[in-house]
Amino acid sequence: MYPNKEDSHRRHPPPASGIPVKPTNQFYTSGGFAPAGLRLQYPPAPVVTWSAGLCNCCDDKHNCLVTCCCPCITFGQIAEIVDRGSSSCGTSGALYALICFLTGCQSIFSCFYRAKMRGQYSLKEGPCADCIVHCFCEPCALCQEYRELKRRGFNMSIGWHANMERQGGELDIVAPRIHGDMSR
Repeated sequence: MYPNKEDSHRRHPPPASGIPVKPTNQFYTSGGFAPAGLRLQYPPAPVVTWSAGLCNCCDDKHNCLVTCCCPCITFGQIAEIVDRGSSSCGTSGALYALICFLTGCQSIFSCFYRAKMRGQYSLKEGPCADCIVHCFCEPCALCQEYRELKRRGFNMSIGWHANMERQGGELDIVAPRIHGDMSR
């Protein structure tokens, strides 16, 4: 009739009713309720290797030439895809060129995008740290990132928004329909 004192520290989750309930500062784990400071850990996504090596720059001769002559173009294309369209190719490329012109430290800027891309696609950090790769072999690193995105199905020349429209992805913008003629 009375609750057992040994079981009083255990709580059981409320039955699922489909009705939203007010969140508490505790959440249910397999062993009962856990304090809010303890977070559930999901297993990390498996780390995969890059689809092409760092020194395979000449796999795509056109991109290799563009990257060697004007790396800001390749960087801008990569940044637009990695940022998921929140920054344009032109803006990112111009910022890269400006940093290169003013400080010469554009490799520090571009290594952040390499790290962001690795995080999005669970790519292995290699052959060494991102900043070292970009500081000592900037053109090869940009070519590798470009090839990786291209092999993942992105058409690098059309940008993020056109790629999403082509894939039927996140962009579902529909133009309004006009009925009848538009005469007065």
